[in-house]
Amino acid sequence: MFDLYGFGHLLFEGTLVTIELSLAALVCGLVLGLAGAAMKLSGLWPLRLLAGIYTAVIRGVPELVVILFIYYGGVILLNKFAHSLGYVGYINVNAFTAGVTALSLTFGAYATEVFRGAIAAVPANQIEAARAIGMRPRTIFRRILLPQVWRFALPGLGNIFLIIIKETALVSVIGLDELMRKADLAVGYTKKPFTFFLFAACIYLSMTAVAMLFQRGLERRANRGVAGRPMA
Repeated sequence: MFDLYGFGHLLFEGTLVTIELSLAALVCGLVLGLAGAAMKLSGLWPLRLLAGIYTAVIRGVPELVVILFIYYGGVILLNKFAHSLGYVGYINVNAFTAGVTALSLTFGAYATEVFRGAIAAVPANQIEAARAIGMRPRTIFRRILLPQVWRFALPGLGNIFLIIIKETALVSVIGLDELMRKADLAVGYTKKPFTFFLFAACIYLSMTAVAMLFQRGLERRANRGVAGRPMA
């Protein structure tokens, strides 16, 4: 491991936190995205309205504002709600939880539109044929919709995940000891900003490169057997 004036191990620890934050936001964001797409395609207008407000607000507000609102405003709202239920204690939200929540909301808002477009891209005659032979809705979703939705959605979801990896740096403003905060602390002690910020940039570049390679592997796997696509 690079020593980097004695701060190499701190950057390594910050990198691990960044990876954990990114993966947690990915998992939670995928769930939110699927739920949001289902609500937007629902026959119930209140669900469509709620999903539309969610995507419009989150995509229209800077991610830094979302992080600050979740970390500071979220604690206030959560405690007020808990007190209204009779809870007399104080609920604290740590920086990691706030960061995951904010980035998940961001990922989910963009993933909602990706999933909605992917579901709309599945040929309607396949769904109609499945219904005609008596398939249940769950079976249709599992055997017809989901495999094709992932194939159509993977490029868009991969691009969103790359953005989320880079936006983890914003969580440093609320005190989370991720990569960017560790690099900033090292700069404060050594007064060598070029060295540490360049090294942090190389780490971010490495993470995004690995994510892109993994995305390509998933796309090849999802496109196996599709006409006009290379076989893996």
